[in-house]
Amino acid sequence: MPTAAEIVAFDDTPPPPGMSPWVGTAEQPRRIEVVDPDAAWPEVFDTLRAQIRGVLGERALSIEHVGSTSVPGLAAKPVIDIDLTVGDTDDEASYVPALENLGFVLRVREPWWLGHRCLVRTAPAANLHVWPPDSPEAARHRIFRDWLRADAADRELYAETKRAVAADGLMSAYNARKERVVREIYARAFAAAGLLP
Repeated sequence: MPTAAEIVAFDDTPPPPGMSPWVGTAEQPRRIEVVDPDAAWPEVFDTLRAQIRGVLGERALSIEHVGSTSVPGLAAKPVIDIDLTVGDTDDEASYVPALENLGFVLRVREPWWLGHRCLVRTAPAANLHVWPPDSPEAARHRIFRDWLRADAADRELYAETKRAVAADGLMSAYNARKERVVREIYARAFAAAGLLP
């Protein structure tokens, strides 16, 4: 488990000079869609989790449904976000080929940012974030998810913010434009969890 100090300290480290996080061509600008909550999202995750567990077995240390589709009643982009923990994200040969057999494609490689990798799948639409053990980012994702599941006011605030940003924004600006509200919600979640000094 990462320390409280690691969890509450956001790491906004940019890529090293000359490095790109993209595997292949960079993501092209595209419009985003935030839709009403779908009761089927947890079932889609359950299917994907079973498939990932099936090909990775014990190499999958944990598989968590995170992001907005993991929060009942929350509007979201219709993409299932999954956090997968493996023993060593740099050892791509131990997990990427097996996931590619499920239709996932490695799109992001960020060894400088907590060892993060991201694979995407189009049907069903999913982002599979891969983390090493004790990742503070994966811990943050679970804290954020659990807080939004429990706090109706912040769930509504987050939904309103996402809809406002999506109404006139491209994917490239979506995360940046909602960051202030996300950090405010995180602060309340961290305080409730006793993580702040």
